[in-house]
Amino acid sequence: MYWTEFLTVALIHLLAVASPGPDFAVVVRESVTHGRRAGTWTALGVGSAIFLHVGYSLLGIGLIVSQSIVLFNALKWAAAAYLLYIGFKALRAQPAKTVTDDLHKETGVRTARGAFTSGFVTNGLNPKATLFFLSLFTVVINPHTPLAVQAGYGVYLAVATAIWFCLVAMLFSQQRVRAGFARMGHWFDRTMGAVLVAIGVKLAFTEMH
Repeated sequence: MYWTEFLTVALIHLLAVASPGPDFAVVVRESVTHGRRAGTWTALGVGSAIFLHVGYSLLGIGLIVSQSIVLFNALKWAAAAYLLYIGFKALRAQPAKTVTDDLHKETGVRTARGAFTSGFVTNGLNPKATLFFLSLFTVVINPHTPLAVQAGYGVYLAVATAIWFCLVAMLFSQQRVRAGFARMGHWFDRTMGAVLVAIGVKLAFTEMH
């Protein structure tokens, strides 16, 4: 009965999650710098944050945030500050002595909790994600759709997001890929840092429509 609605939700989500953004940047950076385990935990963090967006969308809190300039700006600046923080941290990356030493050293540094938190916070604080899920649950999904069905959509969105970014982590954590990026060493970190800073700056100037 709700298959058409579900397919619409799935298609919109696919287009949204496949477009490069903060989530993609942070998963790629964690995967290349720290390896598959860290990249996977980051992906799971991003996926888990979807439950946060779905939760407040179902409760109607997202509507309050979208209508309040103060709350929207608070969320926007918190997200921008976080992205700028990890971006500037990456910009300060120093050249490694050797590619092998760099990969092994970085692999042992990152904890699962740290990687998960990085993914969760990056997605959870993204106001664009807030507006995306608000529009999804108020415009695309019929308000008369049973709450249990809407919750089911939410579970799908979280799982699909986690799977997508786990695949991204698997791709960018392959030894050949990591070695290729590692040859550029600190320049890769600096490039990803510049991307994150640019996203953070753009986010800081996002207007609520």
